[in-house]
Amino acid sequence: MGYAMVMGEALIDLLEAEAGRELIYRQAIGGAPLNVAVAVSRLGGDVEFAGSLGTDVLGDRIAALLAEAGVGGRGIRRVAVPTTLAVTTFEGAEPTFTFYGEPPSYALLGPGDLDLGRVARADVLYAGSICLLREPFRSAARAAWDVAGPVKVFDPNVRPTLLPDDAAVDALRELVEEFFATADLVKLSSADALVLYREPDPAAAAERILALGAGAVVVTCGSKGAHVATAASEASASEASAGGVMLPAPKVSAVDATGAGDSVMGALISRLLAEGRPASRDDWERHVRFALGVAGLVCERQGGATAMPTEAELAARWD
Repeated sequence: MGYAMVMGEALIDLLEAEAGRELIYRQAIGGAPLNVAVAVSRLGGDVEFAGSLGTDVLGDRIAALLAEAGVGGRGIRRVAVPTTLAVTTFEGAEPTFTFYGEPPSYALLGPGDLDLGRVARADVLYAGSICLLREPFRSAARAAWDVAGPVKVFDPNVRPTLLPDDAAVDALRELVEEFFATADLVKLSSADALVLYREPDPAAAAERILALGAGAVVVTCGSKGAHVATAASEASASEASAGGVMLPAPKVSAVDATGAGDSVMGALISRLLAEGRPASRDDWERHVRFALGVAGLVCERQGGATAMPTEAELAARWD
C-alpha cells in the first residue's frame, strides 16, 4: 500500500447547538480536505496533508489533531494570519456554512511550497473544495494535478455562500470541469450538482461529468444513498447501457451530517490505496457500499473530523 496526498483547507467549524434554552456554537476542527485526510488515516491508509495553517492557537490545535490522527504534515505551511472560521447552521441534520477570515488562512499554499516529487510519488492525489476559489492555492493545485501519479480524485465541495452571483457559479463550473476532465474519480453531492448544473437528477449530472472525461462519478444523495456511474471503457456492455446505479444508504438515526460526504471520499481513497484503481463498475459499487457505511456511522455522531470512524468501529456498528 502506498500513500495518498490530500490537498486543501483546514479550518475551525463553529457548529450551532442548543444548551438548555440557549443557542451556542461548538468548536470543531474541520474543512472538507482535512476531514478526508483524517478519514483515510483512521481507516488504515497512509496519508499526507498539504495546506496552509494559521500560526495562532487554533492553527496549533489543527496541526495537533492531524498529528494525533496519524496524518503526515510535511506538506503543511504555517502562515501568520488568523485561522478561518466556518459558522455552521442547520436545517435538520444538514449544515450550511458561512466563512469568516480575510485572507483565508487555508488558501495560502503556493506552488513553491509543494514538494512536487512527493506529490508525483503518491498513489492517490485528492484536490478540490473551496480553497480552489483563491490564489495562490489554485495554482498549487494545478501544479500538483499536472504531476500526479496513478489515481487523481476530485471533489468540488460547492459552498453557495461563497458564490455571490451567476457569474461566480459559471466561473466555478469552468474551473472544476478543468479537473473533472482528467480525474479518475469525481465525488460530489446532489446539492453540488444542483448549483453547478441546475440538475436535480444525479444520473444526468454524472453523465455530464463522464462526458468531460472522468473515469468514475459518485453523486452522494444524503439519506437516499449514492449514484455510481463509470465511463463506458470501464464497464461491461450491460453496465454502460444502464447509465449507472443508485445504491441505498444504511438506515441510521442521524444527528449531524457534517463531514458525511467527506467520509465517503476518505473511505473511497482508503479502498483505492488498498486495491488500486477499480477495473469495473462492480468494484466501484463495492467501494461505495463500504463508503456509505462509513458515512452512516459519521451521521450518528457530532460532526467534524473527530466523527471519522476506525475500521474496528465500523465492524462493531455494522458487523
